[in-house]
Amino acid sequence: MDTIERIRTSIAQVRDPDVAATLSELNAIHDIQLRDGVVKLYLELIPPLQWVARHIDLSCREAIAASVPGVDVHIFVREREIPRTTPSTVLPGVKNLIAIASGKGGVGKSTIAVNLAVAMAQAGATVGLLDADIYGPSAPTLLGLQGMPLHARKDERGHIIGVPHERYGIRVASMGFVLQREQAAILRGPLLAGYFTTLVEQIDWGELDFLIFDLPPGTGDIQLTLAQKVPLTGAVLITTPQELSLADVRRSATMFRRVNVPVLGIVENMSYFVCPTCAHRIPVFGEGGGEALAEEVGAPLLERLPLDPILQRASDEGIPVVEHPTGEHFRALFHTLARALAREIRRRHYHHQSPPMEITL
Repeated sequence: MDTIERIRTSIAQVRDPDVAATLSELNAIHDIQLRDGVVKLYLELIPPLQWVARHIDLSCREAIAASVPGVDVHIFVREREIPRTTPSTVLPGVKNLIAIASGKGGVGKSTIAVNLAVAMAQAGATVGLLDADIYGPSAPTLLGLQGMPLHARKDERGHIIGVPHERYGIRVASMGFVLQREQAAILRGPLLAGYFTTLVEQIDWGELDFLIFDLPPGTGDIQLTLAQKVPLTGAVLITTPQELSLADVRRSATMFRRVNVPVLGIVENMSYFVCPTCAHRIPVFGEGGGEALAEEVGAPLLERLPLDPILQRASDEGIPVVEHPTGEHFRALFHTLARALAREIRRRHYHHQSPPMEITL
């Protein structure tokens, strides 16, 4: 067996940890080149890659070192193109469109949407946040952007388009940049849908790995307009442990199923309070609800987040808790949440992708 074949054989059994398949089974090895003691390995993997690329890179290097010691290894990875399940020309530069939804207000949905978006950006993804909660837009407050107008420019056709703000590594648009809070509260029906469509279609989002939609609570006009106009990758549902919240989230899950939007997972917020004296976890609002709901809707429980005053303080200061000097614990939790969400997206891409073509770079 020549050297390149030994390398191919060794890395063929490297496993992608998210989809439980080998690089050979994924047809991910596109080319191997060897010259003057330098190996160049070209891979194509299922996106998003920010959370798994390093693991696969190290596994490939270990496999090559074991079969062909002493070579210098260069690994080049590109993302496999995954066609949208629903053909659409809306937001063509956005790879993954994620709805963050809840059945009722007051469960921390907007805070989670903001911190999830920033955590994804911290991991190296390009991320946008569309604050679609037109009744009570929270992104300006949570990101310290109160009173900031939405800027605009003309595109190449002379049309006026909005320019999202950039804060903490993410692009942000919100009706809170256009309307006063009391104006948003009185909008109804067609006006709501029209404003939402403006945020989607007349904002220059550019190229993004993820666009996070922070939806208003419930199952009304905005949610239905989103499902009809936007080719969503899926939805993440936010709940608290008590039954009242769970009942409302069940209705949200049913709505997304009816419009063929997969539920990517459940996040249980306010799951417990950690006593500052004894470090005992106290289930203030009950326990087990998130797990039961996840099993009921057939989606994973992505994360359980605690009830903690630091989250409220950071939000009031207009700083995402994942960026706050005292937010180390939440930073770890939101990075785990981002990783779990990316894993679920990759699994769905794996099961719904077209068979890859054999290509040599």
